[in-house]
Amino acid sequence: MGSERRTSGDAVIGRQSSRGRTALPRVPLSLDSPVTRLPRITAADVKGLRKLRLHTVRDLLLELPYDWESYGAPVPIAELPLAAHATALVTVVGIQAKRSRIQDISLTEAVVADDRGSTMKVVWFHQPYRAHQLRPGDRIALAGKVRASRYGGLEMQNPHTEVITDQHGPGWVGGLMPKYHLTGKLTSRKVAMWVDVAMPLAGELDDEIPEHVRRSHHLLPLAEAVRLGHQPATAEDWRRARERMAFAELMEFQAAFLMARRRIAVERATPIPYQQDVIDTFKAGLGFELTRAQKRAMWDAYKDMRQDVPMNRLLNGDVGSGKTAVAAAAAAMAHASGLQTVVMAPTEILARQHLDKFRAYLEPSFPGLSVELLISDLPAPERRRVRMSAASGLCALLVGTHALIEGEVQLASLGLAVVDEQHRFGTRQRELLRQKSATGRPHFMAMTATPIPRSLALALYGEMTFSVIDEMPPGRTPVRTDVVAPEDRQQAYDLVRREVRGGRQAFVICPLIEESEKLMAKAATAEFERLRTKVFPDLRLALVHGKMKDKDAVMRAFRGRESEVLVATSVVEVGIDVPNATVMLVEGADRFGLAQLHQLRGRVGRAAHRSHCLLLADDPSNKSLARLRLVAETSDGFRLAQEDMNLRGMGELLGPRQHGISDQAMESLQNPELLSEVRQEAEALAAADPDLARWPALWRAAERRLEQTSVT
Repeated sequence: MGSERRTSGDAVIGRQSSRGRTALPRVPLSLDSPVTRLPRITAADVKGLRKLRLHTVRDLLLELPYDWESYGAPVPIAELPLAAHATALVTVVGIQAKRSRIQDISLTEAVVADDRGSTMKVVWFHQPYRAHQLRPGDRIALAGKVRASRYGGLEMQNPHTEVITDQHGPGWVGGLMPKYHLTGKLTSRKVAMWVDVAMPLAGELDDEIPEHVRRSHHLLPLAEAVRLGHQPATAEDWRRARERMAFAELMEFQAAFLMARRRIAVERATPIPYQQDVIDTFKAGLGFELTRAQKRAMWDAYKDMRQDVPMNRLLNGDVGSGKTAVAAAAAAMAHASGLQTVVMAPTEILARQHLDKFRAYLEPSFPGLSVELLISDLPAPERRRVRMSAASGLCALLVGTHALIEGEVQLASLGLAVVDEQHRFGTRQRELLRQKSATGRPHFMAMTATPIPRSLALALYGEMTFSVIDEMPPGRTPVRTDVVAPEDRQQAYDLVRREVRGGRQAFVICPLIEESEKLMAKAATAEFERLRTKVFPDLRLALVHGKMKDKDAVMRAFRGRESEVLVATSVVEVGIDVPNATVMLVEGADRFGLAQLHQLRGRVGRAAHRSHCLLLADDPSNKSLARLRLVAETSDGFRLAQEDMNLRGMGELLGPRQHGISDQAMESLQNPELLSEVRQEAEALAAADPDLARWPALWRAAERRLEQTSVT
């Protein structure tokens, strides 16, 4: 690959790779160039890359393929193995676009021949453009699975296809072919082409792993890892590249957490002394017995809050385990010391639900403790009243959404900040919340909605201390979970109708479509119309999906029993409490992670009524059904989260892009010894130089991680 260096730091890159790819225009690029500068990139491509958090050429190089397909070297048609990936170099003999008579779909059929005269049929479904793209006499490379045609001979269906324009052979098709994370209309071929253009810049990447650490762990230098990760000659090359990138990523996180803990330790919070009469009053007013796990978490918080170092604690709890009661107990203790609490939720409906719960837990038992709500939906006079109450100290606990961090909101004496669903808030938002305290840094408590296995919690939230709430409060009726076969769909509908006629309500969750939220919304709308007109014409249905502006209004109406069946995307996974709902019917359940299904199941069974979770699979294969049966067999969210990590890969549990952690780093968390080694190395570096000034590349990477993922 040729490149010429400019004094500006740009590389002018135009290449004709050794694999014979078509030369691309010469484009001036640097590592910091936006992806818009890449050749042959469309606005839709840019949107897709940004959705994957790939904004610059540097981001593109550092994002390795998550897998590879091996098609091997080209072989003659007569030697192509049946039902296996293979590559063939052939000439088009004849080609035509047509429609299939049975399914009425568009397709292109071709007959191709190799240099020995052997022929094979090729079919491209839903690709009529192939008939215009290819002509008889064209040399092409095909990579795909070979099967015996029903009419005799061999056939390939929807193979990877590349026109060969020179003597070098195929540049893309065949051998090892990368599989990148994609969205929208992005293809792995496009991404690989852009990576190829940017590859000469790999040598300019800063290696964040200090050389002595890299050598002691036998890790590749960064530039070599990038080259072998994107363009390996063997599977072992790719494995070594991923191993190196995972180590670096975990080290960035650990260095970031050490920096965060160090910064927190030098700030001062107002100590909140433990008062036994406060907790006695709190427990007496609850009306139910706290679990041992809740009591343990409360004591953890009280021990932290009585220090002048700010508490920084994560409540890691299962669905319905009673995290809110623990937060309320901490707020009661803060109030007894004359300090205020804010509770920040990601949605207005969740904020309203918190308002109801905190008022029920606190106001009857503590007459001077008032709980107020501040959301953007409030009328202007009410917003002014709440802001004045907070600024004067009359309001002891303020519940809200992003409206809490607006400039005009002031608190007289903020002592405790509670953030629910913390990964939905950015670092800047959390810092603005922290600045509302005029009495030092507030004590901080975060609550998760998804149970997080310890290895993942240590990697993602390593600057925090953990309290695990792994018991369920007594009195909750277990939800019966059934995996429903496609032929039994009508029985599932019958159960929904019976429950609704008995005065209850039901959720119907539409399949998860990963390509885009827009497609999900379209599919949900179509499913809503089908159910409303053909399945439940006698019931009152409502629809909610992520693209709607009035989601909270629809869900509040459902909670108020204005509708009987709520057709929804997974937007209801978190943030709606409808005690009267007793059925959760999940379409395409095999497309969801186990932890997601557990979250959805947690939306029902929230009262004494017998509740049901019905899992309908699009893919009735044994592997798919075995996954779903795990959900039916256990109600332990921590076990399901661990199984999710084992079965679907680490990134499926919380979504890797949400936390800025890659597949390879997630997979490395399966190895506790590696995480321990990385932590020890980071601690040794910080002990030698607390500011990491001797390792500026690691310091910059750690700062970026804090900006992307820090909870505090």
